[in-house]
Amino acid sequence: MNNTIKLDEATMLIIDVQEKLVAMLQDANVKTDAIKLAKVASILNLPTVITEQYPKGLGTTIQEIKETLPNAEYVEKTSFSAFKEDDVKKLLSQKQVILFGIETHICVLQTAMDLLNEGYEVFVVQNACGSRNESNKDAALRRLIHAGAQIVTTEMVLFELLEGSKHPNFKEVQALIK
Repeated sequence: MNNTIKLDEATMLIIDVQEKLVAMLQDANVKTDAIKLAKVASILNLPTVITEQYPKGLGTTIQEIKETLPNAEYVEKTSFSAFKEDDVKKLLSQKQVILFGIETHICVLQTAMDLLNEGYEVFVVQNACGSRNESNKDAALRRLIHAGAQIVTTEMVLFELLEGSKHPNFKEVQALIK
């Protein structure tokens, strides 16, 4: 297992960052960090899969992410775990998955558990994950740690993907956190 995120070994999996789900979050930073991560995926050409849980009822992925990642693969789902959807399984060709979204204790948790059970290296971006209730989010993150997921932050992801200041996109990525 690799403890460091590697650009050429990772796929970003964005779970249900949808209009109605974002609107119910108390922490506005979840949306901000999700958008930053989407921008990094775009800048670095990181393969990205975006899921939408029942978009007819919950709305589609927020506009800022759709505009940033027009070439991402979108998968509509009804399972809480995105990994139960065959299209998601087919699209995760890398061994590392950078995972975040809504709700941490339901869809993110169940997806991460299934990925871990299948041998993926899972990096859950805590500040880009949200739940209606913070205690649910905290419990999910604790459980994920015990299951073997790595809990990371947006800035950890950005700088691990770059590996150093000599990366050709360093200044563009660094500008996202200023």
